[in-house]
Amino acid sequence: MSSLQARLNALTPARLGGIRRGIEKESLRALPEGGLALTPHPRALGSALTHPSITTDYSESQVELITSAHARVEDCLDELTQVHQFVYRVLREQGDEMLWVSSMPCGLPTDETIPLARYGSSNVGRAKSVYRMGLGHRYGRRMQTISGIHYNWSLPGVSSEQYFGLIRNFRRQAFLLLYLFGASPALCPTFVSGREHELQTLSDSALYMPHGTSLRMGRLGYQSDAQATLAVSYNSLEGYAASLHEALTRPYPAYETVGIRNPGGDYNQLSTTLLQIENEFYGTIRPKRTIFPGERPLHALRERGVEYVEVRLMDLDPFVPVGITAQTMRFLDVFLLQCLLADSPPDTPAEIAELKHNQHHTAARGREPGLTLRRAGGEQALTDWGREILAQCEPIAAALDAAHRSTDYSQAVAAAHALLADPTQTPSARVLQSMAACDNSFVRFVRERSQATRDTLLAQPWSFEQQARFLALSQKSVADQRAIEAADVLSFEAYREQYVSPDRLGLQLPAAAVLG
Repeated sequence: MSSLQARLNALTPARLGGIRRGIEKESLRALPEGGLALTPHPRALGSALTHPSITTDYSESQVELITSAHARVEDCLDELTQVHQFVYRVLREQGDEMLWVSSMPCGLPTDETIPLARYGSSNVGRAKSVYRMGLGHRYGRRMQTISGIHYNWSLPGVSSEQYFGLIRNFRRQAFLLLYLFGASPALCPTFVSGREHELQTLSDSALYMPHGTSLRMGRLGYQSDAQATLAVSYNSLEGYAASLHEALTRPYPAYETVGIRNPGGDYNQLSTTLLQIENEFYGTIRPKRTIFPGERPLHALRERGVEYVEVRLMDLDPFVPVGITAQTMRFLDVFLLQCLLADSPPDTPAEIAELKHNQHHTAARGREPGLTLRRAGGEQALTDWGREILAQCEPIAAALDAAHRSTDYSQAVAAAHALLADPTQTPSARVLQSMAACDNSFVRFVRERSQATRDTLLAQPWSFEQQARFLALSQKSVADQRAIEAADVLSFEAYREQYVSPDRLGLQLPAAAVLG
């Protein structure tokens, strides 16, 4: 019996039924012709600072919709659908904006015209906006307009050490998710205006990679030369925390040149360190812990360990109303369990370099016939490695089906096998096929899909009680923001200095303890 099978056998149906998953989904607000909406976050949606389900991400134009954690996939999707329904009703009442259903952005204005998200006059609200100003200075604003789905996942009784084993295996095998679910093989030329790129011209209104899967996760996506200097290991919580601590406290010369404030006194960024805050560290998956008000995420991890993982590489699926299907969510459950249960040796600098190569390779060329990836110093066909992973997923899917008295999980793995066998059925291939029917125009294709999605969700049943509940949430969020603003006693500069202080990051272990 394999070690994976032995660990699977030790999981009771009750524990398998204890999986919790939640979703965070970003979408740009777009105008009917396919340009970026430059209007403020609609007041009827409530406060972006305090609303539990509706906020903004980088830009004032980028809505983020959040579910709570659910034991059932259907309940999670149902909550996500209801949040969408409310948002679309507010947008309809206020004009003709819609949510852009692609991960790659709509037509963008000049970089400095993209509006930063605003969260009011409180210190915590101002800090969120200054952080985004810093991201704009460091990476440009266009890069931040990419949207995706984050999948938050936990299993009862998993230790921090086991979660880091999951994370290492996830990073090794993430290429498979990019192949199966990547849906951004093309983009609007405005996204790369003035930038070097390797994209090919599909038409006057679209650039693409013929075999691309997820340009969002490739070299044009969330990438940073500065962060490339970080050698973050996932071999232990202590080592991971030490890497982040160093990045959060080490001044970076290029950011020192930008400075905390400009000559007029306005803030350019929160700090001049390599990372302003923990969330600036880009990754395909993150260890997470719910934080207390005002607490730094790194402190929470050090004090109380990993609570769940956040999967960050999923593209929006433009062919389904809320960007993800129940079948995709079930596959993620199986995949994450496989990452948890399989042997997970320590990572090495050489392997970390291979993984970065594989991510970029799959993002740009994942559907290319015969494509090989790097593995343990050698090369292996993507499809062969993918089939090997799926073979390990099959008994896990069967165990989940037994726990849920269904065949849904096995069907999700079978669907993945079918996509490995026929890349023309992957979302990325379907995007290009659909674009061909739209004169190979990226904006026209996504605009039509966005309009169809809006119409579908607005046509679904919506009760007076649902509307009243969401309106009450919005009103309460506005009152909560005002209370936070009224309670401030520190100047913003004093608040900023306290927040970025190394003392707030938790206990820094001696180097010997980390290395040991």
